[in-house]
Amino acid sequence: FLIFFLLFETSLEVFYLLFQVSKLPNGLVIASIENYSPVSSVGVFVKAGSRYETAENQGVSHVLRLAANLTTKGASAFKLCRGVEAIGGSLSVKTSRETMVYTADCLRDDLDSLLEFLINVTAAQEFRPWELQDLITRVQIDKALAQQCPQIGVIEKLHEAAYKNALSNSLYCPDYMVGQISSEQLQSFVGDHFTTGRIALVGLGVNHSNLRKVAEGLSVRSGAGAPVARALYRGGELRVQTNDDLVHALIVSEGGVIGSAEANAFSVLQRILGAGPHVKRGSSITSKLSQGIAKATTKPFDATAFNASYSDSGLFGVYTISQADSAGEQVIEAALSQVRGVAQGNVSAADITRAKNQVKAEYLMSIEGSDGLMEEMGTQVLTTVAYQAPDTVLQAIEAVSQDAVVQAAKTFVDGTKTMAASGHLMNTPFVDEI
Repeated sequence: FLIFFLLFETSLEVFYLLFQVSKLPNGLVIASIENYSPVSSVGVFVKAGSRYETAENQGVSHVLRLAANLTTKGASAFKLCRGVEAIGGSLSVKTSRETMVYTADCLRDDLDSLLEFLINVTAAQEFRPWELQDLITRVQIDKALAQQCPQIGVIEKLHEAAYKNALSNSLYCPDYMVGQISSEQLQSFVGDHFTTGRIALVGLGVNHSNLRKVAEGLSVRSGAGAPVARALYRGGELRVQTNDDLVHALIVSEGGVIGSAEANAFSVLQRILGAGPHVKRGSSITSKLSQGIAKATTKPFDATAFNASYSDSGLFGVYTISQADSAGEQVIEAALSQVRGVAQGNVSAADITRAKNQVKAEYLMSIEGSDGLMEEMGTQVLTTVAYQAPDTVLQAIEAVSQDAVVQAAKTFVDGTKTMAASGHLMNTPFVDEI
């Protein structure tokens, strides 16, 4: 144990030496870790997720993600594809409700060539109308694939019901806007949100001074961009009646803002209640949710605590999957009673310790790979222009007290509820009956 501790301390010291963050006068943030890896990764993080869409351009962020490989001012779609392939690299883009992330990976010696393509797809888009027409089928396929997953549908409906604005916007283009997003709307969205005050350039296996030169040459508009509306939580309910024998039900209250002490308490509470199995093909039989529901029904079920944190809000609650005839008192009510039990103080010190260990282990495992580390770095520096080293994060998790966990459970129990459900809902209670 002592040897492990010394190695951990040494690795953190090396991390401090390798990590650098700086901010250009125009507001653009650069963060890097020079680990001398043979593979270099660079990510462009932009505050341009679906929450920034308006009623007039719903779905624009979905189309923008799919348009990342289209012709730019400096390279055709063909040149982008063949150029990245020729150097054995990869160029990808993903979106969330808050951010859009463009990532480039390649061998260290080919980084300059790949960065040229990365700059093109982030700062030199053209959005030619005839190429956008070809995207319609891809948008439809993307939506069809999402509709095959009930979990995605329930989570999308949950956000739609929970918020009045911003975070209520879906990650997917609505049906009535498919094929209606114009080149002008895309250019306007990029102009409003791809600005220096809303971008962070993050690199792994990259020299910081070289990354800074790239940032200085990034041709985007200066400033903070369009005004940002704060997400307004309201609570509500959306139900989707289907012929599915399984009922997916998600009940939440407003949770903690990302990076806050309250969010850490909700993370610990999530592990106490149950956040999925820890053994392959196993079940989470030690979680409070599974133990409580198993006493109420002998029929198959699945239950997990749900926790999502954003820059100005959060959602916390329980997600259950059950057969239609056992969805009510036997599963949903049994799950909620477990949260009420924690809110009443029915949680031991051993439960708290085990849950904190799980949170810490999951965090460290998530940043062990380059993808997870880059996402963690980018999210932090984009929000706070700073980065909390792993030991600081671990200390914050360890500082979560039993009282804080009980208070988090009370926040859920006493808070305004939001519910989303799909399936054969005959025996599924309404939100005002919970």
